[in-house]
Amino acid sequence: MQEEKVLLHATLCFPVTNTHVLLGVKKEKIGADCRNGLGGGIEFGETALECIVREVGEEGLVRTRARDYEKVAVIDFTNHMSDGGIFVCRVHIYLLHRWDGEFQATKEWSDPRWFARQNPPLDEMMLADRIWLPPVMAGKKLYAQASYGPFQKTLLGEVKIRYLDALAA
Repeated sequence: MQEEKVLLHATLCFPVTNTHVLLGVKKEKIGADCRNGLGGGIEFGETALECIVREVGEEGLVRTRARDYEKVAVIDFTNHMSDGGIFVCRVHIYLLHRWDGEFQATKEWSDPRWFARQNPPLDEMMLADRIWLPPVMAGKKLYAQASYGPFQKTLLGEVKIRYLDALAA
C-alpha cells in the first residue's frame, strides 16, 4: 500500500506571464499525477521565500531571485489519513514573474506546458486547486481552507476563501 506523505509547511509557485501560467505534472507524493506548479516542504530554519527559491531551482532547473516572487495566497489543507490521523499543511502560494533559463522536466515534475491564465486545465488539477486557483490567476490575494480525505483523492466540504488586500512575504 502507498505510504501517505505528511507535510506541515510547504510552498507552491506558479510561473506566469501576463497571459499564461506554466503547469507541470507532479510525479510523486502529494498531488501525484496532477498538473500543478513547483514547490515543496519548508526545511528547518528556512523561510517560505527561501524554500520556494530553492524548490524552483531544484524542480524546474531555472535560476530565480527572491524579488521575482509575489506572495498571493496562504492555504491551510486539513488532510485526513487512511489510518485515522489528521495533519494540517500550511502552503504559501507565489507567482513567479522572472527567471533565468528554460523550465525543464525533472524527476519531481514532468511535461511543463504553458496554459492561458484565464483557462488552466482545472480537470487535471487537485480538487481544491480548481476552486482557489482561478481567483489567484485573476489577480486576487487570498487565504483559504480546504479539507481532503486520504491521499487527497476526495474533498471534504467546500473550500473556504477569504480575500485579502495584501500578504506578508
